[in-house]
Amino acid sequence: MPCWFEGPLAAFDTETTGVDVERDRIVSAALVVQRMPGGVPEVVRWLVSPGVPVPRAATDIHGLTEEHLQRHGRWPSPVMEEVARALSEQWARGTPLVVMNAPFDLTLLDRELKRHRNSGLEAYLAASPLCVLDPRVLDKHLDRYRKGRRTLTDLCAHYEVELTGAHDAASDAVAALQVTRAIGRRFANRLQGLTAAELHARQAVWHAGQARGLQAWFAQQGSAEVCDPAWPLRPRQRAVA
Repeated sequence: MPCWFEGPLAAFDTETTGVDVERDRIVSAALVVQRMPGGVPEVVRWLVSPGVPVPRAATDIHGLTEEHLQRHGRWPSPVMEEVARALSEQWARGTPLVVMNAPFDLTLLDRELKRHRNSGLEAYLAASPLCVLDPRVLDKHLDRYRKGRRTLTDLCAHYEVELTGAHDAASDAVAALQVTRAIGRRFANRLQGLTAAELHARQAVWHAGQARGLQAWFAQQGSAEVCDPAWPLRPRQRAVA
């Protein structure tokens, strides 16, 4: 039986109005499925008219203007339903889902579902538990002493993965999937004995440790920034605007 990094993988990515998972909105999303290494990815894209202003700073990153989204995007409610069902179908098939910085994208999706469908992501997972692979967490754990940033662009450069059209949800999802395969191959001696489900559980522990370490560093620098140890989904706050 092939190792998880040589088998089917899916990947999910979003573009948004900002970086606050409690208040910002999804403007585009993509699900990519690759049945085997080297296979042609199957891509599903969604474009959303979020119903709120799209800041210029966000448009400068992903290139999606408020006018374009209003004209070509769909209303969020049916899109979030489709996205959640598409992800749950992958988990039901036993296909691990690659999500770069999963606590951002999956938490934002959860909040959008709560906002527009009155139910969170968990409602779509009754028969299929989460199985997520986060290249950011994997890389930080397996190569923890390497200096430098660990954005998707940086990871692509380090693992020699081509990234075309950065900040396009589909392009970023494809790149994150290929980086995850590359990490699996490079650290096969440490990963090939683990199933994707076992690795999912370990990443939760690894991410919590990484967050504690970063929190301690922020404290030393006198910064008030808070690092959430939850992975791959942050718990809901009591009050959301």
